[in-house]
Order: sequence, then structure tokens, then C-alpha cells
Amino acid sequence: MNTNTHKIASVLPGSIAEELELEPGDMILQINGKEIEDIFDFHYLVEDEYLLVLVEKANGEQWELEIEKDYDEDLGVTFENGLMDDYKSCQNHCIFCFIDQMPPGMRDTLYFKDDDSRLSFLQGNYVTLTNMKEKDIERIIRYRLDPINISVQTTNPMLRCEMLHNRFAGDALKKIDRLYEAGIRMNGQIVLCKGVNDGAQLERSIQDLMNYQPYMESVSVVPVGLSRFREGLYPLEPFTKQDARDVISLIERWQKVSMQAHGNHFIHASDEWYLLADLPLPKEESYDGYIQLENGVGMLRLLHEEFLEALEKATADHKTKRMVSLATGRLAAPFLMELFAKLHEVYPHIEVLVYPIRNDFFGEMITVSGLITGQDLIKQLSGKPLGDKLLLPCNMVRTQEQDFLDDVTVAELEKTLQVSVDIVKSSGQDLLDAILSQTDKLPQH
Repeated sequence: MNTNTHKIASVLPGSIAEELELEPGDMILQINGKEIEDIFDFHYLVEDEYLLVLVEKANGEQWELEIEKDYDEDLGVTFENGLMDDYKSCQNHCIFCFIDQMPPGMRDTLYFKDDDSRLSFLQGNYVTLTNMKEKDIERIIRYRLDPINISVQTTNPMLRCEMLHNRFAGDALKKIDRLYEAGIRMNGQIVLCKGVNDGAQLERSIQDLMNYQPYMESVSVVPVGLSRFREGLYPLEPFTKQDARDVISLIERWQKVSMQAHGNHFIHASDEWYLLADLPLPKEESYDGYIQLENGVGMLRLLHEEFLEALEKATADHKTKRMVSLATGRLAAPFLMELFAKLHEVYPHIEVLVYPIRNDFFGEMITVSGLITGQDLIKQLSGKPLGDKLLLPCNMVRTQEQDFLDDVTVAELEKTLQVSVDIVKSSGQDLLDAILSQTDKLPQH
């Protein structure tokens, strides 16, 4: 009998699974005679009030368990593989792919290109649709796995084939029609490449995607990231200040069209465009509830609003004297300096030193904080005044491992720089708390 096997990692105390003497290491083979492909099949099948579950124990015995339970009641197990299936990798060779611009010798996970619609639903990842078969579309519709985030890049089928280096990439756009007809919510992304899918091509894409409202809820436009490791790759150029202003002008014009027709802004420029263009960020209402926040759209505006609100409510002693430092990407540094100038008006004895970090590892064209490495921090902060503690945005490190992209750990950074490091969450309240709070630890290494 060929079955997909799913090994149990843990059993919840007091659960149905514990009552049936299921244990970590046991494998669930079938439910009601049906094989389980992934976590969505599992949750769908266990909703029934009567279950016939085929289990293989660690010693090889197979148990057939009859279960009567309440509808929607869970069995109380977790699995070693959270998705209960292998991740689907990307088969495209996009001209803008950042993974292709990575140097050799980094940890294996950084080279994996996912293109899995299930991760789009679970984690907000963007998928190209080229890796999806008809059964995948049907499962999305049947299980209502929305919203689905789609890397569109362009609605010109021929251009999309060229950009993704996949002759089926143009036809894959038809899957948007299937999702639209089924009422599946979607969000789109366009990675803009200079001289490729910008200008008139961008205009066409926005106009085409706007026709999928209301189920296509938003589309973001982000600039391509270009590292120094591009030898042999498509010759892409960075956007200039004037380019960024042209992109913003085009997007804001279409936002007005969408507001008149649909009552929302729909198309959004990521924060990078406004920083590059040296233009003020849009007002909060322009972000439609920050629908594309995780894609870098409105993160700085939200941080600004949250920080000022927290500052207004702060109760710390205004005579407090403190100096702290903060390291960030070169693009956002001027914005943060302006924000901390407002802090200084309220707390004149608190100084925040902002250090824009040049990205020597990936190249100077990479200016965002999320791609800063530990070695660049060490090199550029050594010998600098860092105050009571060094603040770093949370997107610089892996939460569990507490390390940077180059595997330098936070502990190693603290030891080398001889300063306590505070990893700050993304909200304005968290940032203000980190500045105002006393240092509660010193590096002990």
C-alpha cells in the first residue's frame, strides 16, 4: 500500500490523541480511507464527527482507530513537518532573482527558492503561478486558501516569459482568471526592473490588474535589488532619483483612478521609492489599512505614526540622560534621524546615534536593513561611540538562532563591540521603549 506518511512530533495533553495512546514518532497514514497530502488535507478531513484513522506505530504495528468527536474538534497532534509535505521549489530563472545574486558558501536555506501556494497562504510568500497545476488551483478554491499573493511582474505574456525565463509564464497568468471567478482574494507584486517592465509596461500591468478588483485587493511595486554578485546575469541597472519620481508619479495617478472607480488606492509604491526619490511619505490613509505592509509598503509611515503616538504618552523622566546607538540601512537612516530629532525635543538629554551601514557584503546598491551582515556591523561600528546599548531592527537577525545572514551571532557582535545589543521589534512603541529603557544587561562573554 503506497501512502503518504506523516510523523507525529507532539501530542497535546488531554487531547483525543493522548486518549488513543498516540505518541511522538507514530505516523498517520490515512483518514477515512483518504491519503493526506499536506496540512490542509489533514485539517479538512479531521473536521468530520466520525473518523477512521490508520496509524502506524513506531514498532511497525498498524492501528485502525474509530473516533467520534465534535465537529471541528482537533485530534491534538503536531507533525515533524509543519506543512506535512515537501516545499515546492521555483523552476523559473527570473532576471531579477536575488537568490541568484548570492555568493557561495552561505547556509543552504538561503539558496532555496520557494514557489509554493500553500506558503503564500500560511506565511504570505509570493508565488509566480508557474509551479501550480490544475489540482492546486482546485484545492485553493475548495479549501478557500486566501489571500494568495502573486508575483505578477507584468501582465504582458511574452514579456513575462522573458523575465521569468519560462515559456509557460505567460499562460500562467490565466490562473488569475480562475481565482477571480472563484472569488479568491489575491494580492499582487511587481518587481520593477529598469527598462524592462517599467514605463508603458507598468502602466499596462496596473490597468489590467485593476480589472480583477475586488478580489485582487492590492498590488505593490518594489524596485529590483541588485547585489555585487551578478556576473553572467541579465544586465540590470539601478533606478535613479528621477526614475523613482517617475514611478511614484505614475502610481499616484493610477491611485486616483482607482479611488474614483473602487474607493481604494489599489496600487502602492514601496517605501524605498519615496526614500530614493527624496519625497515625503504618503499620508496614513493612502495605504488602505497597510494591506501590503509585509512587502515594505507603509512600514515607515506606520513606524512614524506609532512612534509619535508613543512619544506623546511616554511617562519617562524628562531629565533622564542617556546615549544609545542604532544601526540600520543607508536608505532609512535619514528618516530615523528626523524621527529622533522629534524625540530630542521632548527628551533633550537623550541622544540616539544613528549609524547608516554600507553594505560591503552584498554591494553598495543594497541599502535595506534586512540584508546587513554581522561582519559589516563589526567592521563599521568598531571604535565608534555606541552608548549604553546598540539597537538593531529585528529583520537583521533570525529570531530563534539569533544570527545574521553571514552566521555571525548577536553574542559574537556583543563580544567584539563590547556593547549590549537590543533587537527591536518593528513597532514604534517597541522602538521608543528600547530607547527609554535602562540597559538591563551587559555582554558577559
